[in-house]
Amino acid sequence: MESQGIQQHQQTIISFKEQMYRQAISRLVKLLPKGRMTLSTTARVMASGDTGAPRAGGSRADDSFSSREKSNENLGIRIREREKLNELRNKISEQHEHLNRLEEHL
Repeated sequence: MESQGIQQHQQTIISFKEQMYRQAISRLVKLLPKGRMTLSTTARVMASGDTGAPRAGGSRADDSFSSREKSNENLGIRIREREKLNELRNKISEQHEHLNRLEEHL
């Protein structure tokens, strides 16, 4: 008996929430502009290298800041690549040492 009352109470709460959602959605739909309503949106996309504002000389204009920034980025990339190569070389040498030890055991 009690569980049936609890279930009925839960269903009442769920139907009340559904009614509230329907009312909220219908109010929002009324606020939308009339006419052709499309739900599609267009994404704002920036091309690589865009910083927000167009350059005065067009896309080919290159000032000292952007060239310095590009060189700093390239330097950072080269440093990371060099570190990765050193790590790989160390791992390879460790593997060679390990193989040599295994050969000595045989």
